[in-house]
Amino acid sequence: MAETYASDFGTILLFLIGGAIFVMIGLLTSKLIRPNRPNTEKLSTYESGEEPIGNAWIQFNPRFYVVALIFIIFDVELAFLFPWATVFGRRELIEATDGVWGWFALVEMFIFIGILVLGLAYAWAKGHLDWIKPEPVVPKSRSKIPAEMYQRVNERQYPKRAAAPETTESKA
Repeated sequence: MAETYASDFGTILLFLIGGAIFVMIGLLTSKLIRPNRPNTEKLSTYESGEEPIGNAWIQFNPRFYVVALIFIIFDVELAFLFPWATVFGRRELIEATDGVWGWFALVEMFIFIGILVLGLAYAWAKGHLDWIKPEPVVPKSRSKIPAEMYQRVNERQYPKRAAAPETTESKA
């Protein structure tokens, strides 16, 4: 009796199909049993707990992208340095190869860090890290009233009025 087994690719295909079916069953079940009560609060845009103001299609300052890219580069560097430090920090691993493997790993990591430092120095020298603050634009008035009169009005002290007492009718 000849037994047939699925090839390795057939096994992977069966797992992919099973996973897709599992996801579809989960999505269908959640759609059937969840309550569907949309309202304005649920349909409003959520922006870090704040009410969104203005249009979302605004020009984003490209300096944020540069800072984010440099952060990601050094974050990935940390992801490479941590395993390197934990593996090559073991004395028995370095002593097993008479120290040659340890020196090779050390030189390799210094080259890696050196390339990243050169990239950072290049970005710094080109001015990509300079956070240029725009000059404030002071509006100029075309009023016929002299500026000294405005200054006198601004310096004048006005008496504060007492707040109106709250009533139970105004709270409702």
